[in-house]
Amino acid sequence: MGRLQMGKGVLRRKPIEQIQEAAPSEQLTRTLGVWQLTAIGVGGIIGAGIFTLAGTVANGTAGPAVLLSFLIAGVASAAAAFSYAEFAGLIPRAGSAYTYGYAVLGELAGWLIGWDLLLEYTAIVAVVAIGISGYFSFLVGELGMDIPAWMLGAPGTGEGHRVDLFAALLCLLIAYLLTLGIKNAARFEMVVVGLKVLVVLLVIVVGFFHVKTGNYRPFFPFGVGGALTGAATVFFAVFGYDAMSTAAEESKDSQRHMPRAILYSLAIAMVLYVLACLALTGMQNYREIDPESGFSSAFKSVGLSGLADVIAVGAIIGILSVMFTFLLGVTRVWFSMSRDGLLPRWFAKTHPTRHVPTRVTWIAGGVSAVIAGFLPIAEAAELTNIGILLAFVVVCSAVIVLRYRQPELPRTYRCPGMPVVPVIGIVFSLWLVTFLNWETWVRFAVWFVIGITVYFCYSYRHSLLNGDRVPERNDGSRTERSSEEPQP
Repeated sequence: MGRLQMGKGVLRRKPIEQIQEAAPSEQLTRTLGVWQLTAIGVGGIIGAGIFTLAGTVANGTAGPAVLLSFLIAGVASAAAAFSYAEFAGLIPRAGSAYTYGYAVLGELAGWLIGWDLLLEYTAIVAVVAIGISGYFSFLVGELGMDIPAWMLGAPGTGEGHRVDLFAALLCLLIAYLLTLGIKNAARFEMVVVGLKVLVVLLVIVVGFFHVKTGNYRPFFPFGVGGALTGAATVFFAVFGYDAMSTAAEESKDSQRHMPRAILYSLAIAMVLYVLACLALTGMQNYREIDPESGFSSAFKSVGLSGLADVIAVGAIIGILSVMFTFLLGVTRVWFSMSRDGLLPRWFAKTHPTRHVPTRVTWIAGGVSAVIAGFLPIAEAAELTNIGILLAFVVVCSAVIVLRYRQPELPRTYRCPGMPVVPVIGIVFSLWLVTFLNWETWVRFAVWFVIGITVYFCYSYRHSLLNGDRVPERNDGSRTERSSEEPQP
C-alpha cells in the first residue's frame, strides 16, 4: 500500500450524514429519559471530591477563595460541556469523544482518543473503588467493628500495601449491575444519586447555621494566583458528563435529551460545589481546616462531630455512583470501537434480551478490579488525568472544525460563542496538562505506543471503512473474501 493511500486511510472519516442505526444484533436499547441521563451525569461529577478537594485547596492553596477555584474550573469545564452538547445532539451514537473525533478528525485521531479513554475510565473506576474502601474502613473503625486486615488495602501508598479485596469486589459488583440491563442499572443510579444529593444538601444546610462571616477574611490569603492554582486542582472534580455522553444510543431521544442532560448535570453539580465551599470556609478558618477531611474537622469545630459519620456515608454513596458512570463509559467506548471494526467485533456482541455489551462489561470490571486490588491509590490516580484533558481538547477542536466545514448540518443544540467558547476549553485543558508530572507522561507514552501498534497491526485493516478489510464473524474469527466479492 502506497504512502498516499495510507495517509488517506488514517484520515478517513465516518460521514455524519450516513451514521445509521446499528445492526439488530449489535443494538443498544433506548430507554433513558433526560432525568435518568442527568442522574448519570451528576453521579459522575459529584464524588468524594466535594468532601476532600474543597478542604485540601482551602487549607493550603486558595483559602476562602476556593469558591472561585471551583467557579473557574466550572467555567472551563462548561466550555467543553457546550461542545459535547452540540455533538451529542448531532451524533446520537455511543462512544462520546471517540465517535466525535472519528467523524470529524479522522480514524487515527478517533482511535487514539478511544484507546486513551479505555485506560482512563477503567483507572477512574479503580481509583474510586479504592477510595470507597478507605471510607468503609473509617466507618468500621468508628463503629468498633473488627474486619480482617486481608479484606482492606493498607492505608497510604507505600510499603505494606495489601490486596484490597473490598475495592476489587466493588468493581465486580458494579459490572454485575450494568449487565442487568441499562433500565435496571439506571434505576439503581437514580436512587444512589438522589441519596447522595440529599446528604450533600444536609451538610450544606446544617453548615450554614454555623457560618461566621469573619472566617471569609482575608478572602485571598494566597493571592489571586492561589485561586487559579486551586482551579487546576479541583478541575478533576467537575467532569463526568463526558462519560455520561457515551450512553447516547440508550437515550429515548438523544438529540434532544443528551445536550440538556449534559448542561443540567454540570449546573446542578456546580451549585452544590459552590454552596459546600461557602459552608466549609464559613464554619472554620481556612488555616484550621483539615486538608484530608475538611468537613469532618469543620463540623467537629462547631460541636457536631457526629455528623462526620454521615459525611463518610455520603462519600461512600457518592463514590459508588462515580464508579457506575465511568464503568458505563468505558464499556460503551469499547463497544463502539469494536462495532466499527477497530477492535475485534466479538466484543460488540450484546446480550440477546438485555441488549447490553456484557462481554466488555465483565472484562472492564475485571481489569478495574485487578487495578483496585493491587495498586495503591496514588499510582492508580495518576492514570486518570491526561486522557480526560486530551478528550476535551479533541472535542472542542472538532466542534470548531465541523461548524465551519459543514455549517448546514441540522444541530439540535449549538455551542454558544463560537469559536471563543471551545477555544477556552482547549486552552484551559492544555494548561492543566502542564501540571501533570513526568511519570504520567511516561505511562501515557507507553500506552500511546501500544495503541499505535495495535492500530496499524489490526485496526487499520479491519476497520469498516477499509474497502480491503477482512470481514469477521460475530465470534471474532475471520472469513476469506473472494476476489469477485463486492467490496463494502
